[in-house]
Amino acid sequence: MSVHIKKQLLGISTFIGRGYLRKWLVIAILIGIVAGVGSIIFYMAINWATWLFLEKGAGFIPPSPAGEGATVVSDIARRWMIPVVCTVGGLISGWIVFKFAPEAEGHGTDAAINAFHNKEGFIRRRIAPIKLLASAITIGSGGSAGREGPVALIGAGFGSTIADIFRLNSHDRRIALAVGIGAGIGAIFKAPLGGALISTEILYKRDFEFEALLPSFISSIVGYSIFASWHGWDPIFNINSTFAFNKPQELLGYAILGLVCGLFGILYGRSFYRIRDRFKAWNVPRWIKPAAGGLAVGVIGMFLPQILGMGYGWVQLAINNDTAALPLGIIIAVIFAKIVATGLSVGSGGSGGVFAPGLVIGGMVGGATWTLLRGAGGIVPADPGPFIVLGMMTLFGGIAKAPLAIMIMVSEMTGNYNLLIPSMVSVVIAYVVSEKSFIYEKQVNTRADSPAHRSEYGVPLLHKIRVVDTMTTRPLTMSSGLDLADLMAWMNAHKIEAVPVVDSGVLTGIITTRDIAKVHEDKWPQTLIRDVMTRKLILGHPDETLYSAFHKMTEHKISHLPIVERGEPEKLVGLLALSNVTSCYDSVLLK
Repeated sequence: MSVHIKKQLLGISTFIGRGYLRKWLVIAILIGIVAGVGSIIFYMAINWATWLFLEKGAGFIPPSPAGEGATVVSDIARRWMIPVVCTVGGLISGWIVFKFAPEAEGHGTDAAINAFHNKEGFIRRRIAPIKLLASAITIGSGGSAGREGPVALIGAGFGSTIADIFRLNSHDRRIALAVGIGAGIGAIFKAPLGGALISTEILYKRDFEFEALLPSFISSIVGYSIFASWHGWDPIFNINSTFAFNKPQELLGYAILGLVCGLFGILYGRSFYRIRDRFKAWNVPRWIKPAAGGLAVGVIGMFLPQILGMGYGWVQLAINNDTAALPLGIIIAVIFAKIVATGLSVGSGGSGGVFAPGLVIGGMVGGATWTLLRGAGGIVPADPGPFIVLGMMTLFGGIAKAPLAIMIMVSEMTGNYNLLIPSMVSVVIAYVVSEKSFIYEKQVNTRADSPAHRSEYGVPLLHKIRVVDTMTTRPLTMSSGLDLADLMAWMNAHKIEAVPVVDSGVLTGIITTRDIAKVHEDKWPQTLIRDVMTRKLILGHPDETLYSAFHKMTEHKISHLPIVERGEPEKLVGLLALSNVTSCYDSVLLK
C-alpha cells in the first residue's frame, strides 16, 4: 500500500473516530459504494453464465420479469443438454468453492449470520469474490437458487473488510457486516428500505439488531442508487396498478393463504435441510456433490424447465395470468419440484440463495390457492395477481422469520404498496404456523441469545437463576475453638479459602484466609478462630436471585456468602463463593 493511500486512510480513520454519526455516515457510504458496484458485477456474471450454459449450451432462454428485460418463454432447442449443463455448472462451482473457500458453500446468508454471532463479524476477504463467481455459475447453469444469499455474503464480506481496514472493534465490525448485508440486498433487488430492514431482522428469529438500522439505511440507499443508475429504476416485477385491497371479505381468503403458505414454508425448510443432511452424509469428495445435485436438477428440468435458475420470469407470467404458459397442473408441479430442486442445488453444497426459490414457491402457492378458492363466494379478488404477490411475501416472510422486511421488500420489488394491509394478515398467520421451522439455521431467538451481546445480557440473566442452584450445599464448617495453625493446615489440605464457623449447630461467624493473614504466623498456635472470625455476617437465602447475592458480595466486598433459610439466620444451609457466581456467569454466556 502506497504512503499516499496510507495517509488518506489515516485521515479518514481520524475523521470517523470523532463521533458515532460521523463514523457510520462515512463507513455506510463506503460499504454502499462497494456493495453497489459488487452487485453490478454479480448481476453481469449471472447473465454471462446464463448465456454460456443455458442459451448456448442447451438453447434455452428462461423468461425474465418485466424489470429485467421481459423476455418471453422459448422452446428448448437441445433439451437433452439441460442435465449436462446443470452437472457441469455444479462441478465447476463445487470445485471453486471447496478448493478456495469452503465456507462459501450453500446459500450464504447463514454464513453471514454465523459470522455475526460467532466470529465477531469476521469474514475472510477471499469469500466475496469466490461466492460471486461460484453463485453466478450455479444460477447461470440452471441451478435452482437465487441472488439473495450470495449478495448477502458478498456485502457482508465487503463490510467485514472495510471494518478491518479502519481497525474497528468487534462490535463495530459486526455492525459493518450487517450493514453490508443490507447494502447488497437493497441494491440488487432494487429494494433499499427492505434491504435495510432485512439486515437487522434476518439475524434473529424474534428480534432486531437496532444499532445497524441507521447505517443500513444509508448504505442501502447508496448501493441501490449505484445499481439502479446502471440497470434502471423500474421494479423487478410489473404488476397491474389496480391491485388493491378494498373488500373486507377478502381477508378470509388472505387468511387461508397465510395458513397454506405457512404449511408449505414448513415443507420448504424441512425438505431443504433433509436433502442437505443426506448430501453431508454421502462419503464422496465434497466438490463432487454439487455436480450430483446439478445432474438431478437437470433431469427434472428437462421435463419442467420452470424450476431452472431463479424463476422470476415464471412468477411474472403467473402475475400476468398467462394460463397458457402456467396452467394449474404445472403450477402445482412447480411448487413441489422447486422445493426439491432447491435442496438439490444449494443443499448439495452448490452456491446460491434460497430467497428467490422461496418467492417463486410462494408465488405459485398463491396462484394455486387463488384458483382453488375463486368459486368460494367472493373471498378472493377477480385477478390472481394479488394472491401471487402476497404468496411471495407470506411464505418466505414466515419461514425466514423476517416478516416485516420481506413484506417491504416484495412491495418494492413489485412497485405496489396497496396490498400491505392484507399482507399483515397472511404473513402473521404464516409466521405463527411455521414458528418452529426455519430456513436460516444460524439465526438465534433474540439478542440475549447471541454471543454478540454477551456483555449486555449476561448479568441480567443472573436475575433468572436462584442461589440454591449455584451454592455449595453442606459446606465444610469448623468450631470457633480451633487455633489458627491447625485451621490453616486443614484449609490447605481441603483447598478452601473460607470456612463458616458453627458451634453446637448454630452459625456464629465466618473466617477466611484473608482474616488469618492479618495475624502474624508466629501467633497462629495461640490464636483461636473466635478471636479473628467475622461475627457480623452478611447473609444470603436459597430462594433469592444470584444477581441479588452477587450485589451483596460486591457491595460489602466479600468473597463468600453464608446461605441461611429465611427466618432462621443461625441455620446454615450452604455457602456461595464469588467463584460460583463467575462460573455460572460464564456458563450462561457460553450457551
